[in-house]
Amino acid sequence: MTEQRAEFVALARQPGANRRALCRHFGIAPMTGYKWLQRYAAEGTAGLQDRSRRPHRSPAQTAPAIERAVLALRAQHPTWGGRKLRVLLARQGVQPLPAASTITAILRRHDALDPTQGAGQPRALQRFEHPYPNALWQMDFKAGWPCGPGRCHPLTILDDHSRYALGLVACPNQRTATVQAHLITAFQRYGLPDRLLVDNGSPWGNHPAHPYTPLTVWLRRLDIAVSHSRPYHPQTLGKDERFHGTLERDLGRQPPRPDLASWQTAFDAWRREYNQVRPHEALALAVPASRYHVSPRPYPAQLPPLPYGPDDQVRKVQAGGWVSFQGRHLRLPKALRGQAVAFRPTSTDGAWTIRFLTDDLGTLDLREPA
Repeated sequence: MTEQRAEFVALARQPGANRRALCRHFGIAPMTGYKWLQRYAAEGTAGLQDRSRRPHRSPAQTAPAIERAVLALRAQHPTWGGRKLRVLLARQGVQPLPAASTITAILRRHDALDPTQGAGQPRALQRFEHPYPNALWQMDFKAGWPCGPGRCHPLTILDDHSRYALGLVACPNQRTATVQAHLITAFQRYGLPDRLLVDNGSPWGNHPAHPYTPLTVWLRRLDIAVSHSRPYHPQTLGKDERFHGTLERDLGRQPPRPDLASWQTAFDAWRREYNQVRPHEALALAVPASRYHVSPRPYPAQLPPLPYGPDDQVRKVQAGGWVSFQGRHLRLPKALRGQAVAFRPTSTDGAWTIRFLTDDLGTLDLREPA
C-alpha cells in the first residue's frame, strides 16, 4: 500500500500532471490524493505510512484507579456482574461512578468475565411476590454435595417477599426429625409464617392417598398453612430454585469439604453476604435484609388448643390411623396418630362431619350399615 502511495505521489508531482485523473486511476478520492501529497511534502516517505486512529486524548476513559477497584471487587465476588459491582462501588463512594456496561467492558478487557456469563438474549420476566414478609416461606432441599464419606443435603428456607434467606443448613439427611429441628430454630428466630410452600418429595409429600405427613400435621397445629408445588413444575418454587442456582455457582464448584461443620461454616458466611451485601436484581438492586422483618407471630412454647366447639365429639387417633366413634371403627391418615379429631353433627340426623382443625376429612353416616 505504501508503494502505491509513493507511486501516486511521484506521478502527481510531475509538471503538468492531471491529479484528478490520477486519483481515478488509483481508485481514490481527490481529497485522499491531496492528503498524501501534503503529508509527503511535510514528512517525506514517512508521511505515507498508516497512522493510528486512536485519539490523542480520551477524556471519557475510565481512570486506572477505578479499573483497579472494579477488578478488586470482582476478585472478591467472582460470580457478580456489572450491575451488582456498580452498587458496591457506589457504597464505597467511588466517583465518577461508571455505568454497569462500562464495568462489564472492564471485566471483559481484563479477561475477568466468564464468556458464557450473560450470553443469549434477555428475557422479559414476570415476577410474582407476596405483599409482605412472612406471608409465604419457600422451603426445599438442594441436591446434595460430597461430604467426607457421605453427603451434605442443604436445606434452604427463603422468604417470598424479601428473598431473605431464613435458613441454609447442612443436613446429614432429609428426614422429618431433621427438618423439624431446623424449622424450630428458624421459628424461634424469625417467628411463624402464614404459609409454607414445599414440593411433593420427602418429608412433606402430597400424595393423593396420603395428604398428611407428620411434618405437615405439626405445621398445621402451629396454624401454618402448607401448600405444595405442582408435580413436575419446579417453577412453582421458582425463588428457592433460583436461590439454589446462585448457591451452586458460588459454592458448588469449590473442592468437597470433609464434614458437615465445615459446610455449615461456609453456608453461614455465604448467607450473611447474600442477605446483607449482595444486591438483588429482583429487588431493584437492594439487599434482602432491607425488605425483611421478623413475624409478629412468635413460636409458642406449647401447641395452641384445637379449635373444636362444644357440640363436637372429640376422639384421639390411634396407631395406624384408627379411630372409634359410637361403635364404628374408621381409618384416617396414619400421620394423624396421636392427634384429636372432631365428629361434628350435621343438619341430617345421624350424619357427622369428621374434622381435623379446619380440614374436612369426610362424613360418617350412622344410618348406614357398619
